[in-house]
Amino acid sequence: MPPYDPSAFPPFAVTVDLVVLTVRRHALCALAVRRGEPPFQGRWALPGGFVRADEDLADAAARELAEETGLHAQSPEGPPPAYGAHLEQLATYGDPRRDPRMRVVSVAHLVLAPDLPAPRAGGDAHSARWAPVETLLEQDGTHGRDGEMSAPLAFDHAQILGDGVERARSKIEYSSLATAFCPPEFTVGELRRVYEAVWGVALDPRNFHRKVTGTPGFLVPTGGTTTRQGGRPAQLFRAGGATLLNPPMLRPEV
Repeated sequence: MPPYDPSAFPPFAVTVDLVVLTVRRHALCALAVRRGEPPFQGRWALPGGFVRADEDLADAAARELAEETGLHAQSPEGPPPAYGAHLEQLATYGDPRRDPRMRVVSVAHLVLAPDLPAPRAGGDAHSARWAPVETLLEQDGTHGRDGEMSAPLAFDHAQILGDGVERARSKIEYSSLATAFCPPEFTVGELRRVYEAVWGVALDPRNFHRKVTGTPGFLVPTGGTTTRQGGRPAQLFRAGGATLLNPPMLRPEV
């Protein structure tokens, strides 16, 4: 065989894009940043950026998350940081035409976090906002209520966002991932509203309570109560060690 010649292969760049989801005002919202530089200057996009030569993909995703939003990825080791976020790899996108600058392959990551304050923009983004996922996915060049043109998301970010939302919707059926949207201590009612926001449906409170409290290791009572929901004191729980729900919490047919 002839010796390996790197120059025989065209160069390409690798980026990370972040689908950052949270529940705000009982709606599933995603983080969007307005691009401050070409290409697609002025368009809304997912946060992300180029992978540096000396970092792996997870480190690049965590760095971009911190730089562009001020959020920090939660590491499996050690205590969770303030405003910590669950981070996992989502998928890889490599259409040769996805970026007009050059051949760019993006490794998208899914980020889940509890209700968070307004993000701060950084990097090449000059503004950032939380927006309902349906609003971002339905942008089609029409004018919004504020008169601003609601152009589609930049690059192929609508596809990436849609894939991330579907990953979250399907994964909370059989895993404890929904608790990543909750604070460290939460009520069953607050957890139910996470499921309702992610799935976009109303759930029967009694049936939901029976399912989540009847799965061994899913929820662990903390011994405390809260009245932040109003009415009688509600029992507080934290996420247990169970990573799989058995039986799963099946998504209702819409």
